[in-house]
Amino acid sequence: MSETTGLEKAVGAYLDHLAVERGLAANTLASYRRDLRRYLDFLRDAGRAEPTDITEGDVTTFLRSLREGTETYPPLGTSSAARTVVAVRGLHRFLCREGMTVADPAGSVRPPTPPRRLPKAIPLDQVERLLEAASVGDGPRALRDRALLEFLYGCGARISEAVGLDRDDIDLEAGTVLLRGKGSKDRIVPVGSYARDAVEAYTVRGRPVLLEAGKGTPALFLNARGGRLSRQSAWSVLRAAAERAGLAATVSPHTLRHSFATHLLDGGADVRVVQELLGHASVSTTQVYTLVTVEQLREVYAAAHPRAQG
Repeated sequence: MSETTGLEKAVGAYLDHLAVERGLAANTLASYRRDLRRYLDFLRDAGRAEPTDITEGDVTTFLRSLREGTETYPPLGTSSAARTVVAVRGLHRFLCREGMTVADPAGSVRPPTPPRRLPKAIPLDQVERLLEAASVGDGPRALRDRALLEFLYGCGARISEAVGLDRDDIDLEAGTVLLRGKGSKDRIVPVGSYARDAVEAYTVRGRPVLLEAGKGTPALFLNARGGRLSRQSAWSVLRAAAERAGLAATVSPHTLRHSFATHLLDGGADVRVVQELLGHASVSTTQVYTLVTVEQLREVYAAAHPRAQG
């Protein structure tokens, strides 16, 4: 058995520090251990055995190897590479703080910026298929499910905002709802006629039946026991409807919210109006959706313009 190097002992001390003093979760700790194992293998191949042997060039070369891959390790995506560099930088800060090294070779190395992922929206015809699949029958839960999904798409609400609603938060006569967003930021959003009709049908014919099974709650959307519908249960409603509509592979908890925003922008809505409706603190967050519409325009142009392609 080969003797443990000073570098391996240093990494072991850092992992102990993360586990004991910082109390990292088991899964996070496992990720750090895996990332630093890759770093150790790289340094061993480079002939580095002690913490003081490592240079900034080593760290930079290691970062490049994360994206390009090696004979031993496959290339990593941007987010995985960024996580690994965070682990490496944390290790070197720890070594400096504990006096095992004088300089920090990773101090000026920054993780790669993850690319902005385009939100996944589905076309209107698929939204309509999903909403139709939500209500199987005319029972109280079917009425609730249709109202829930119509509301999510009609208002662009997060699932957590929908299940957090109380009956008095929605004014069906005025066609508005009070949503409580992230950071306790409230906003008033219009409720479209389809969502309004579905919620009204549920509150008149469905909610009173579900309410009888519980002890009384102000929640708008109720479960079968008469209590507030959970976020997990709401996601199950969406998933079940997606499966019935044949859309299971393309639907996630945020799909209707993304579709709401994308369809508004496709219809000519101003991005700042959509920002307010979504409850985004910054318009730059909302502008990600404009990338979707640009991609759609590019596809249509490429397919329809006679001189778009050679």
